[in-house]
Amino acid sequence: MRNFKLILLFCCLFSMGSMAQEEREIKVESSSVTNGEATINGTKVPYKATAGTMPVWDEDGKPIASLFFTYYERTDVSDKSTRPLVFSFNGGPGSGSLWMHLAYTGPYVLNIDEEGYPLQPYGVKRNPHSILDAADIIYIDPVNTGYSRIVDKEVDRSTFFGVNADIKYLADWVKTFVTRQNRWQSPKYLIGESYGTTRVSGLVHELQNSHWMYFNGVILVSPTGLGLDRSGPVAKANYLPYFAATAWYHEVLPSDLQSKDLDDILPEVEKYTLETVLPAIAKGGSLDAAERKAIAKKMAYYSGIKEEVFLQHGLAVPTSFYWKELMRDKGLTVGRLDSRYRGIDQTDAGDRYDYDPALTAWNHAFSPAMNYYAKNVLKYDTDLTYYLFGPVRPWDRSNDNTGNQLAQSMLQNPYLHVMTQSGYFDGGTDYFNAKYNMWQMDPLGKLQDRMFFKGYRSGHMMYLRAEDLKNANDDIREFIKNSLPEKDEPAKYW
Repeated sequence: MRNFKLILLFCCLFSMGSMAQEEREIKVESSSVTNGEATINGTKVPYKATAGTMPVWDEDGKPIASLFFTYYERTDVSDKSTRPLVFSFNGGPGSGSLWMHLAYTGPYVLNIDEEGYPLQPYGVKRNPHSILDAADIIYIDPVNTGYSRIVDKEVDRSTFFGVNADIKYLADWVKTFVTRQNRWQSPKYLIGESYGTTRVSGLVHELQNSHWMYFNGVILVSPTGLGLDRSGPVAKANYLPYFAATAWYHEVLPSDLQSKDLDDILPEVEKYTLETVLPAIAKGGSLDAAERKAIAKKMAYYSGIKEEVFLQHGLAVPTSFYWKELMRDKGLTVGRLDSRYRGIDQTDAGDRYDYDPALTAWNHAFSPAMNYYAKNVLKYDTDLTYYLFGPVRPWDRSNDNTGNQLAQSMLQNPYLHVMTQSGYFDGGTDYFNAKYNMWQMDPLGKLQDRMFFKGYRSGHMMYLRAEDLKNANDDIREFIKNSLPEKDEPAKYW
């Protein structure tokens, strides 16, 4: 009996050990290093890729989370002091960094067609437009996105999941990474997409004012509101230029307007929005009925939907209704994040679509590509699930002052430049509101010589379209070149 008990105890211990080995391990620190070569604009660019994890520490130096990153370094450059370094973040909040990593600036991009639609077999192909010739790049997954995870289960989730909490811990992580890699001398840039623009706008301020790390540039891809006030009549009026762009793409505008190029239409609609629609909506019920009808007729002319729809909505048609309404007579909806995409609903009735046809198309291309790429190209082995969208809710959005923080950073740092990149067919973070951000950040026009806007004929992820993949990367390359000061040029305003 005693031997039986010993055997049973041994079996239990062995079983527990086996179970422990089978648990999905979160490695606080890890790395996998591979080497590759990209051909960019006809030039061969050798590089080293490091995929790994690095801790987030608490104030006592205890690891509380582990962040996954992929770091690309050009290997034929000996002097890192002049080599630009770009930190890349996506948004959500709760989204991994794979979107720009595998579709925009990295050495590989998705296997998609010329317009950005997924192709099978899913996977990746070489990116001849990557910015790796001009800068080293690090793609970072914040906590609970990608392969990044909380490792201290006792830590309060508010440490990570909020506008300002996110900025604070990431700033410390970036500072540590720069120190470990000996890149303090390098010109530095932040690029963020969607909510990532909120993140990088606050990060540059936190790094500059709390860690004394100064940057040369911030790139805002499809920016959010950045905590700037866009409520009231502004929120209702500013979508008209986006409506016009979308209607033009789907060829539903009146023939005289449809025959014009988008570059000719949009300035006209922007002017009408600012000078007529915005003050008309501000007048509300005091607006003369005849004037309201005339404005509704003109908005219908620019947007591709009926005059009656604008009158029924008090000139303020919600975007969700527009996505359902524009092609309702054809039994189609248009996408939110990229309104070039079309979808079908169970019924044609209703005031919003059943799903976003753009996002669903992207998800089934990105997920298999990232899982393939991490294992087969980066040689990073893990049993963890790569979170395209991770569990980060609730997210504290209070005290979002990131737009003004970015402006303050520019005022304090004469070297700091900002570029906004927007797709004209993005209905989630539309291009005209992105312009409006820039105007409100700089009310006296003191920063206009360091603020730039670039528009593209695609949507939220404007880089999915082949023509814009090239153009947008070229714009980043040019932005980096133009924001590098001459040797020994002092940072001063006089």
